[in-house]
Amino acid sequence: MSEKVGSGPLQRLDTRHRVDTGKPIRFTFDGKTYTGCAGDTLASALLANGVKRLGRSFKLHRPRGLLGAGREEPNALVQLESGGFDEPNARATLVPLYEGLKARGQNAWPSVERDVLALLGVLQRLLPASFYYKSMMWPSWRFYEGAVRRLAGLGKVPQARDAQQYHKRNLHCEVLVVGGGAAGLAAALAAAGSGLRVVLMDDQEEFGGSLLGENRFIGGRPAAEWIAATLQRLSAMADVILLPRTSVVAYYEHNFLAAVERVSNHRGPGADLRRARERLWRVRAAQVVIATGAIERPLVFADNDRPGIMLASAVQTYLNRYGVAAGRQVVVLTNNDSAYRTALELHAAGVQVAAVVDSRGDVNGPYQQALQDRRIPLLAGRMVRRVKGRREVRAVTLAEHLGGGKLGGDKETLTCDLVAVSGGWTPTVHLYSQAGGRLDFDAGKACFVPAGCAQAVAVAGAAKGEFGLRGCLAEGYRLGAAAARAAGAAQIADITAESCDDWPQAPLQAYWFTRDAAAEKQWLDFQYDVRVSDIELAWRENFVSVEHVKRYTTAGMSVDQGKTSNINALAVMAELSGRPIADVGTTRFRPPYHPATIGTFAGREVGEGYAPRLLLPAHSWHLAHGAVMEDMGWQRPQCYLRAGEDFDAAVRREVLAVRRSAGMFDGSPLGKIEVKGPDAATFLNRLYVNNAITVKVNAGRYGLMCNENGVVIDDGVFVRLADDHFMVHTTSGGAVRIYQWMEEWLQCEWLDLQVIVNNVTSQWANVTVSGPHARKVLQQLDSDIDFDAAAFPHMQFRRGSICGVEARVLRASFTGEISYEISVPARYGLGLWEAVYELGQAFDITPYGVESLMVLRMEKGYLHVGADTDGTTNPLDLGWAAPIDRKKDDFIGRRSLSRVNDLRRDRLQFVGIEAVQAQAPLPVGGHMVSCANPVLPEQTQGYLTSACISPTLKKSIGLGLVAGGRARMGEAIHIYADGNSVAAKIVSPTHYDAEGVRLNG
Repeated sequence: MSEKVGSGPLQRLDTRHRVDTGKPIRFTFDGKTYTGCAGDTLASALLANGVKRLGRSFKLHRPRGLLGAGREEPNALVQLESGGFDEPNARATLVPLYEGLKARGQNAWPSVERDVLALLGVLQRLLPASFYYKSMMWPSWRFYEGAVRRLAGLGKVPQARDAQQYHKRNLHCEVLVVGGGAAGLAAALAAAGSGLRVVLMDDQEEFGGSLLGENRFIGGRPAAEWIAATLQRLSAMADVILLPRTSVVAYYEHNFLAAVERVSNHRGPGADLRRARERLWRVRAAQVVIATGAIERPLVFADNDRPGIMLASAVQTYLNRYGVAAGRQVVVLTNNDSAYRTALELHAAGVQVAAVVDSRGDVNGPYQQALQDRRIPLLAGRMVRRVKGRREVRAVTLAEHLGGGKLGGDKETLTCDLVAVSGGWTPTVHLYSQAGGRLDFDAGKACFVPAGCAQAVAVAGAAKGEFGLRGCLAEGYRLGAAAARAAGAAQIADITAESCDDWPQAPLQAYWFTRDAAAEKQWLDFQYDVRVSDIELAWRENFVSVEHVKRYTTAGMSVDQGKTSNINALAVMAELSGRPIADVGTTRFRPPYHPATIGTFAGREVGEGYAPRLLLPAHSWHLAHGAVMEDMGWQRPQCYLRAGEDFDAAVRREVLAVRRSAGMFDGSPLGKIEVKGPDAATFLNRLYVNNAITVKVNAGRYGLMCNENGVVIDDGVFVRLADDHFMVHTTSGGAVRIYQWMEEWLQCEWLDLQVIVNNVTSQWANVTVSGPHARKVLQQLDSDIDFDAAAFPHMQFRRGSICGVEARVLRASFTGEISYEISVPARYGLGLWEAVYELGQAFDITPYGVESLMVLRMEKGYLHVGADTDGTTNPLDLGWAAPIDRKKDDFIGRRSLSRVNDLRRDRLQFVGIEAVQAQAPLPVGGHMVSCANPVLPEQTQGYLTSACISPTLKKSIGLGLVAGGRARMGEAIHIYADGNSVAAKIVSPTHYDAEGVRLNG
């Protein structure tokens, strides 16, 4: 005979549970200290201590008790620990108990038991679905925003730096089995032993799935023994990897899956901080078998959210796996036969079963006979009319079920403190849907089941709608063997499913909601307080698409992600709209299937590890010569400070040196993308606004790139190295982005083009020499390249040798002076820099940084994409109408440039700006207005994008985007910023050397 119910958290029922009562564990919840056992979860330990209220609902702050026992739990969300170990929104059902664990309830103040905000429940009629969209319009949303933001959200965002580590690993295998229950273990066993790499992942602390919470027999022995024997066989195989505590959270194209392994979560703050807390597995599998089981559905009736109403399978799990009775007097409420096992096992453990209430009127089978043999009352054709008890269940009043959710007259009232409900089973198809799998609705089982997928994936067991234990085993063996064969296994032994203690089951009777009960009292999504009345409101307001209903009501969003609420909400929508459930369809299941910490996805890519520090080949030289470095992806010199010099003085000196003699600039980060192939010219002609086909070999051309909307996304000089070979220069920040963009067009749209692209930015170091004496400096180098003006004119390219090293030289300028961009293999970058600097001393050569370059290009009026453009700037705004007209071929964005809006004359156009008072600083970002003292709000006429006080021109100049700017040359304007305005006038962007004499010298 089992021990007395409720005899203490360390004295569990004799149900072959898997906790160690000889190892007590102390923990706290909401400031109170409790004791649990090794092997407990936080949820089972709290249940053993008689704690029934573990949280509050999001909107109405209603008390919430446990509903489930695993990943399906929507109510028991807790905040764990504090400081560097703080974690919000942890499911208590998935938190293994460890010594000293500290947890507190969420969404409640001052505590879950005494929540002041529970007063919102009184106003529930005023808070229907999306009430905020309708009621928070006057006087404005900002009037309410502060209070709403303080009330909204689940849990508290951690404030301290995370003290734990997170790692990432890649994994390749022939067969991946997701789910370690009966079907998953069978599939792994069938696929193993073939010499193939087989991986089995399961999200629980140990393998076994639902069998861990059931008293089942396989092959005449307890299921626990079958699990142990199967795991022993798998562990002995060298090619098998077993990963418990690992949740597969995402399924992408090409059988690429993401999984999160909880490495040391079960140890809490006491874990070795040198080890990873969690690990992200990036898995590529030839074949995948999904055996993720099924989730039991709640039944929908009035006040079905009371603490003490739980899923029957969860009650069974707490009983058998943890030895905890979730109640002393239990009513089992069901519309199918699976919950009968819960009633029978509760009875066998000594728990009083007040009755099994079955909504089906005519049931007579082995389960019903078993109840009769044990004298457990069976009340068929009944359903709950009302629940008594405000903070928890005290009793239920039953009514006759007339069919289809309609109730007749009241019948019995049953005293109870626990209602174990079962509305049928929903296959866990989230990963299958993410893989692109189709679903069909099985009316007999009242659930969606897999119906075909283009990826190499199979679904086994309950996840496929097979709810019998022997059927799950047979499916697992068959599909595991099939996956191994498909992955290339030569020989696979067929395994026959063992006999199981399955009993014949009567057909389920779908029960979606109670038609005669108040819709505002019937809960669908327990955490977000979504009720049947909210679905009705959505239908009345003409929301037809299930995706729209989801977002309007928030059903199945956030915490639940459709696990317990989805199918019930869909069914209510179907009945209201008079459509079959299959026609209503499901919402799209998106990754992650189960919540994962941000730390897991970030891994070690935080702080200094967030992105590699890209260092220039001559980085050490720059530091040794006073460079002021700035992180621009690459660590780049802004300028070079000399003794007694401030930043502005250094920039002025460097600018004047380039204008008067010679300067040298480290342009290694300049984007360099090689484009090669028979169709290279055609490909680039489609990317650039201007012609690429007509560029001759060893010549370069400046070009613009647009996206499909005609918006400028990058610019640069592209060079033709050979008929089928180009070097494309992009902005430094755009190198990776443009390379990926090119690959996207080649791989997704223009598959007929024979082109290869390769980002070689980091493979070439660059030294740019610019200024009146630039040519003289280069002529001092040991080179076979003729740098004479006639032999090497502007926008030409030469290949040769410099100081015995292969070199590529482009004559192009971003300063307005004679300039040569010399590129050599990166390993020779420092040597080239030192050689140019040494030989250039005779011509007073001066290194200059990025800030100085920006001043030089502003003086010349050169565009800086990203600074002088925004997300709407098109080539016409930049004065490129003539090149576009000359080009007859199509290019990306051309069609968009013919839109009326893109042709407007009052669009923001690229112009120069000059201060009326020569030394008056122009405020970058300031808006153009017509008078010095505008009355706000004032319609902006554009804004200043770049500005400086030119050392060359000795006046304040800038560039900007001005409405209809090109037709307004010489017009006076004011630039307004921070309450002040500066008088200016609109001029040509080219402030310096408009004729290009110095550039072409």
